[in-house]
Amino acid sequence: MAKADASRQSPDEIDAYLGPFPQDVRSALERLRSIIREAAPQCTERVSYGIPIFRPCKDLVGMSAQKNHCSLHTMSPPPVKAMARELRGITVSGATIHFTPENPLPEELVKRILTERMRESGST
Repeated sequence: MAKADASRQSPDEIDAYLGPFPQDVRSALERLRSIIREAAPQCTERVSYGIPIFRPCKDLVGMSAQKNHCSLHTMSPPPVKAMARELRGITVSGATIHFTPENPLPEELVKRILTERMRESGST
């Protein structure tokens, strides 16, 4: 497995991305970030494609906020399709899972998504 490029590690960019959002949105994304860090501590953090991205050696997942929701970007439709039953009742668009600060994604679901993405990307 190739190592993540340490020069691309930039958690300060993620802090700057989160800064302008309202407190509830910022808190929801910080919670998601904490879950990702705990489940995949080998990941580096940076902003790419205009959103925070977490990557051990390839882009694993991303997160973002829009006007009416937050998103977990899985970067790959197959795991999302495979988890359709677990995602029932949650808005999904392609490889992106939407949620709101009032209804965050369950921690165990996020961890399962990360496990599937790491397996798929060869990052385990």
